Amino acid sequence: MKKVLETKNAPGAIGPYSQGMAFSGELVITSGQLPLDPATGELKTDIKEATKQSLENCKAILEAAGTSMDKVVKTTVFLRDINDFAAMNEVYATFFTSEPPARSAVQVAKLPKDGILEIEVMAVK
Repeated sequence: MKKVLETKNAPGAIGPYSQGMAFSGELVITSGQLPLDPATGELKTDIKEATKQSLENCKAILEAAGTSMDKVVKTTVFLRDINDFAAMNEVYATFFTSEPPARSAVQVAKLPKDGILEIEVMAVK
């Protein structure tokens, strides 16, 4: 069984997708989260601020689904510039201080709204 996840504590979808999905009550997957502040709509353009905002958005969706960042098992980080990897990683590490999840990080040509990164996560309940 799948369930659409929606929270006002993360930016709303800007296209035909859900903020996240829960499956059979055990697996939660977020859509990629741009570094948009859900209260102001501001797009963060500094890599450290952007990383923090994207992960806070993921966290809000997970919490709306009844899970948390410490239950994340996989993340994917899309970077506009792979040279931002070290700065992104510095902030990312503060969200996953023990038993960090599996992760992929790739450079992409372009992201929606000209974002500098986008992060998606998978977690268990």
